[in-house]
Amino acid sequence: MALYLSSLTLSHFRSHHAAQMALDGRPIAIYGPNGAGKTNILEAVSLFSPGRGIRRSAAQDMARRPDAIGWKLTGHLRSLHQTHEVEIWSEGGNARQLKIDSKPASQIALGRIARVLWLIPSMDRLWIEGAEGRRRFLDRMTLSFMPSHAEATLAYEKAMRERNRLLKDQVRDGHWYVALERQMAEAGTAIHANRLAAIEQIAGAQAEAQTAFPAAELELTMTEGEMPSAEADFRDALHESRFRDIAAGRTLIGPHRADLYGVYAAKGVPAADCSTGEQKALLVSLILANARALARDFGAPPILLLDEVAAHLDAQRRAALYDEICALGAQAWMTGTGAELFEEMGNRADHFHVGETDGMSQIEKIS
Repeated sequence: MALYLSSLTLSHFRSHHAAQMALDGRPIAIYGPNGAGKTNILEAVSLFSPGRGIRRSAAQDMARRPDAIGWKLTGHLRSLHQTHEVEIWSEGGNARQLKIDSKPASQIALGRIARVLWLIPSMDRLWIEGAEGRRRFLDRMTLSFMPSHAEATLAYEKAMRERNRLLKDQVRDGHWYVALERQMAEAGTAIHANRLAAIEQIAGAQAEAQTAFPAAELELTMTEGEMPSAEADFRDALHESRFRDIAAGRTLIGPHRADLYGVYAAKGVPAADCSTGEQKALLVSLILANARALARDFGAPPILLLDEVAAHLDAQRRAALYDEICALGAQAWMTGTGAELFEEMGNRADHFHVGETDGMSQIEKIS
């Protein structure tokens, strides 16, 4: 069984005025000069999964300029034994809309039929920057296993915003907090349990594989306080923390205070202390482990988006990455500046050149 896009059409999306790509499930090598529109293609594919895509952009920012008439993506998605037509669009700068097989659908519905993972240059500093980026990385992995994780996250964030508003206003009447803390406790313990389950899946996938990339030991930690695993305990903790939270003007405990701690397993060195190359290799290892675990859990490997990854690997690891992608059977969308970066792929991949003419991206299929 497989998961892949057999066609992709872009209309007025970013630098692409109109483009069509016919695909057969093989990996896709996309090369061309910087600024030609390669990453824009990957961003389009990333929108075939729940969330805001690889750039986390608002819908209005994805429209081709100066046209500003809205944009549309259409793809035929082969998911296990079925083919779905997926349409994603925005008009007049409004929020993104979605149809699956000509019927309006939710992001959660899209998550049930598609799994998309990505590794992009902005993630290279994951281990040395703030905890927020690592939480987002972990939540993307978690969402790939459990599409319902998005609902829990949204419910928690909404209730916490309301609670934080009360805290900032110095509201001390406990009756205002009870319902919000109940909602936070229910959603928050689900978020925490989901994250732990995802880390366990990744650990298992790394342990079972022989790979050229180093394994990472992952641990979910808290930057402040403790995260109770039981809903009732978390509700009690929020109640007990109210006066401290009022003084701070925000909620100080909960899954929003979590962090992902990583260690280069073979060396016992924290990921934050590893070299730039080792940190990159650890990220590649985690993405591949996530893909292997999903292939078992979902029934097919996910679509992979690897933006400029090949350029930052030596020839040996680059060849190993291509071999692992092909062994997985994943449709990996890979970008690079030159065709030579994908020579080891040969006819195992579709090759496309992206250029720019008069401010418009042009896509040419090479093989």
